[in-house]
Amino acid sequence: MSITMNTSHPAMTQTDTAQGIKTAGLAKSQAEIEAQMALKLIQSANVTVQPAGASTEALGSIVNISV
Repeated sequence: MSITMNTSHPAMTQTDTAQGIKTAGLAKSQAEIEAQMALKLIQSANVTVQPAGASTEALGSIVNISV
């Protein structure tokens, strides 16, 4: 009887490969969902700022100080 260490059975290697492929696929789909969510968040933050009412250039140019 012989004992070998650090060897993989072919069936286990195929199972590990299949699990790795499934995990990579799930990670990719999760990344795509997160990217879509980030884009929606950025688009929702894109708010158009309306300018304030008409201002006068003289506003604040004359200051009366009494001592």
